[in-house]
Amino acid sequence: MMDMDKWEIVKAFTLGSLLEVAIPKPGNVNRYRDFEDLTLYHFLFANTSVIDVLFEATHRGELIREEKLQPEEAKLGELIKKAVGNSKKVQNSNPNFGIITLAIPLTVAFGWANNIELAREKVKLLISASSPYDSIDFYKAIRIANPKGVKKGVTYDVYDDSSFDELVRDNINLKKLAEISSGRELIFKEWLNGYKLSYSTFHRLKELTSSLPLEQATLKMFLEVLANHLDTLIIRKAGLEEAELVKKKAKEVLTEKLDLKEFDKILREKKDSRNPGSLADIMAISLSLLILDGYKFNL
Repeated sequence: MMDMDKWEIVKAFTLGSLLEVAIPKPGNVNRYRDFEDLTLYHFLFANTSVIDVLFEATHRGELIREEKLQPEEAKLGELIKKAVGNSKKVQNSNPNFGIITLAIPLTVAFGWANNIELAREKVKLLISASSPYDSIDFYKAIRIANPKGVKKGVTYDVYDDSSFDELVRDNINLKKLAEISSGRELIFKEWLNGYKLSYSTFHRLKELTSSLPLEQATLKMFLEVLANHLDTLIIRKAGLEEAELVKKKAKEVLTEKLDLKEFDKILREKKDSRNPGSLADIMAISLSLLILDGYKFNL
């Protein structure tokens, strides 16, 4: 797909995130299920509050393509901070920090590349070209979102103000930050490898939607992702063993050893501690790519 209009990119990334939360998936908020402190409405308010920032991100990408801006002037951190601020203004939880963190660099890359597949290389260049000031803005965004399970007392501690000076002193841009944390955070891994999981999920989803309705295809895709990857949000909140349990049980659903309703019940046993949120963020991006690729809804 070539010559993407800015608004096509914005609409695709808005709709993708809305579809992700609406479609019934085990262990996640969806149109049938909420958590005590996180509901479908939190996602609706949050995901539509960032439309202007997605537009700005795409526009900056276009300016880079037209050589009116340099890649290092994209200011990814500032865009992420602005989007997270928008989200927090309209609701009181943290439904979309992960989606924002994945979507902003990618929408800049789409504006620059003007092509779905070429955007993968451009996003790696953007992350590499970022500055320590992007990392500072990114830290400020994390503070606004206040996601669960962020460790304190580590090197370059998000919640320690002295980290800001240290990030500049050590020249820690978003790429270096991602390299430090990629082992414990799926989003950073995506930044570094050109959104490998998001794109492989999109390609598989495209294949599935050619023969299955959207909800069925998405559910099957999500189970496949859960069965093959550990969710880093579960690891952060509840530990590695819990994440491994979710992966094992997802495999049992795919091999028909476990009923889907039973799997959903297992994921909700301990409130939201087994909520596969990081992999849900990957689903949101892959659904956005599917829409951008020209998917047309039909029953």
